[in-house]
Amino acid sequence: MSSLLPEAPLESGLLARAQYWFACFFTAGWTAVVCGGLFYQFGLWEYPCPLCVVQRMFMLLAAVGAGYVVRTALTVGVVTGRDYMTGWGMALVAVMGGSFTAWRQTMLHILPGDKGYGSTALGLHLYVWAWILFSASVVAIGVVLALAHATAGRTVPTAAPGPHRTAGILVLGFLGLVLAVNVVAVFLEEGFHWFLPDDPVRYQFFYDVGILD
Repeated sequence: MSSLLPEAPLESGLLARAQYWFACFFTAGWTAVVCGGLFYQFGLWEYPCPLCVVQRMFMLLAAVGAGYVVRTALTVGVVTGRDYMTGWGMALVAVMGGSFTAWRQTMLHILPGDKGYGSTALGLHLYVWAWILFSASVVAIGVVLALAHATAGRTVPTAAPGPHRTAGILVLGFLGLVLAVNVVAVFLEEGFHWFLPDDPVRYQFFYDVGILD
C-alpha cells in the first residue's frame, strides 16, 4: 500500500539551494544583458538590426527557461527532474540558437576593414559579447543538468517569506517587465510591417501612424 502513495519530498540540501540560486542568477543575468541592449538602443540612439533582435529573443527565451525553474520552486516548493529538464532544456535550445545567431552576425563583419555594426563595449561589439555569453551558457547548463539528479525532488525553502522567496519574486518581476519593454521596443521599430530593414534608421511605427513624416 505504501508504494501506491506519492513519495514525500526530500529535505532541502546545499546543492538544491545552489541550483535554485543559479536559476535566479541565470534569469536575472540574461534579463540584464537585454537591458544593456535597450540602453544602447534608447540611451545611445542605436537601432538594433534584425539579427540583434533575434539574439534578444533568444536571450529572453533562455531567461524564461530558467525562470520556469524559479517559478516551479516558488509555487510548488519542489523541483522535479521533469521540471529541470523542461526549464533548462528550453534555456539550452535558446542559448544554442542565440550562439549561432551571434556567430552569424560576427562572421558578417569579420573581413579586414569592416568596422562592424553599432558601438563596442570593452573593445568588442555587442554581438561578439553575445556569442561569448551564449557559448559559456551552454557549458553552464550542461553542468547544471549533470547535477540535476542530485537535487531533483528536494524541497526549496520558498514557501515562507525569506531571501529565497523574495529573490525569486523579484527576478520573475524583472523578467516580466523587460519582456514587455522589449516587445514595445521591437514594435515601435518595426511598425506595421512583417520585416525589419537590415540597417534600420528610424522607429517605423511613428511614420506608419502619421506622427512623423
